[in-house]
Amino acid sequence: MTNWREIYEADCAIPEGRDLDDLVAELAAALGDPDPEIRDGHPYAVLDAWIRGGVIDGERRLALGDLMAERFTDPRIEARTFAPLVLTMIVGRGGLRPEWLDAFAAWYRSETDLRGRDDTLGWLHAVAHGADLLGALGRRPEVDPEPLFALAAERLLTPTDHLFAEREDNRLARALALVLTRPDLTPERSTAWLSTIGEAFAAQERGPMPVWASNTVRTLFALYVLADLGVPTERGGRPVPLAHGDAVKARLAEVVRPVFPYA
Repeated sequence: MTNWREIYEADCAIPEGRDLDDLVAELAAALGDPDPEIRDGHPYAVLDAWIRGGVIDGERRLALGDLMAERFTDPRIEARTFAPLVLTMIVGRGGLRPEWLDAFAAWYRSETDLRGRDDTLGWLHAVAHGADLLGALGRRPEVDPEPLFALAAERLLTPTDHLFAEREDNRLARALALVLTRPDLTPERSTAWLSTIGEAFAAQERGPMPVWASNTVRTLFALYVLADLGVPTERGGRPVPLAHGDAVKARLAEVVRPVFPYA
């Protein structure tokens, strides 16, 4: 097996005498490996560097994206949940096929294993990793943002026993905020997707809050903060204002009022 740590420590230079296609294939396999030290370790860092730096060129990125899209139906949870991370890298570098959106949406709305971390498999993070891809897709001008808003709402409203304990709410709120920075959005398009959530909250009876509702409220609270302060497009970057932050904040306050009467 290739020593990816050595490659990483050598500034991610391609090893002399190695074929790039073979290396990319090995990286693709590593990003679905059940061993978290392989899947989420140096191979991940090298792949990210090679995609960002253009070492993996356009055609290779598209082929890798096709492979990741196929993994959304893989029987192994670790393969399914790391596919969106690789696609996020590729989409961020300019690669995109319409069928990737379809495969992602079908997986994201229906995934039932929402564990953040497993003692054996390490980080899984279906909701958070999917949110990263949703945000990357939503920033592409050729992608219609409204189906992505609807997908996020559907993910939140799906009944579950999994309480967001690993900052999944923050990751999904950030993804939504990134999409909401698009200058082509109107106030109406920025807020219409919240109506289905408002209806679900309004239908709740008094008593213990369902897990899905708790997850949703926390996500919307985080989104309110980002609507107020702006959202950095990269770690440590300057916050970018939402296109219609005030309208989003006002609608968020209306939507959560049935379950948070202090709003």
